[in-house]
Amino acid sequence: MDWKVVLDIVVSLLLIATIGYAVMLNSRLSSLRKNRDDLAKTIVNFNEATVRAESSIPKLRKAAEESGQILQERVEKAQSLRDDLAFMIERADTMANRLENAVRSARADGGRVAASAAPAAPAAPLPRATGGSRAAQQAAVAAAAAGAEAEGDERSEAERELLRALQSMR
Repeated sequence: MDWKVVLDIVVSLLLIATIGYAVMLNSRLSSLRKNRDDLAKTIVNFNEATVRAESSIPKLRKAAEESGQILQERVEKAQSLRDDLAFMIERADTMANRLENAVRSARADGGRVAASAAPAAPAAPLPRATGGSRAAQQAAVAAAAAGAEAEGDERSEAERELLRALQSMR
């Protein structure tokens, strides 16, 4: 064989391989161009979403600050009310103790006077609502009020006000 024919066959085979590779490269480039358009659309949508999010951040920050201020005001008001209630409970306990002591001394004094006429019943302490359920506290207040009515008007004005306050809490 002649060198020219062999060389032509080799060049032909290389040209066939190059054409096949060019076709494959062309199909990949066309799919890349197609995906590039989709990627461009995605980037545009992402930019729009970013702009909307950035414009919403100040609004969200303002709403959070307003909510925080409202919450802080409510917390301060609740703390003030808690302090007032603690003071009132302390005062009510003090007044209840005074009332209980006054009732005991009045019963003891009344028992000495009645001892000459008839044996006195043992003095029962004034029921106090120091804990437990709300129903138990209401029952204690009702018992205190009933005991107060049975004993008459031997109480001071402060004791009567305390009983009225306890009854109004029911």
